[in-house]
Amino acid sequence: MTSYVALIYSPDIDWSQPEFADGMAEYQKFGEDAASVIRGGAALHHTPTATTVRVTGGKGGDVVLSDGPYAETKEALTGFYLLECTDLDEAIKVASMIPGAWNGAVEIRPALPMTVKVPTFKTRDTVSQ
Repeated sequence: MTSYVALIYSPDIDWSQPEFADGMAEYQKFGEDAASVIRGGAALHHTPTATTVRVTGGKGGDVVLSDGPYAETKEALTGFYLLECTDLDEAIKVASMIPGAWNGAVEIRPALPMTVKVPTFKTRDTVSQ
């Protein structure tokens, strides 16, 4: 199985507002219908809440912050899903069911697996007894 990220680009609206309850219900239905392949995901707050971080001069350089999104566009990155699908064809089929694809776009990309080493810490219970 391959992991795919489905990036949802749609009109930049505040999904927490009551007038978008019908749209949220569509996402809830999608979540139920595609539960077998969804491994994670989230809706994002609308773009005025974004902070863009840049480091000038490369690693160790100056951190420069900007309020708002990286780019001003008609459609914004409004959410994502992590999908586990057998192949690209299945990922396309699932992405076409995401409500954001109906009035925006869903970009799917295979995800590269990453191994993260989690540090272990000694607690009082494990320190020499």
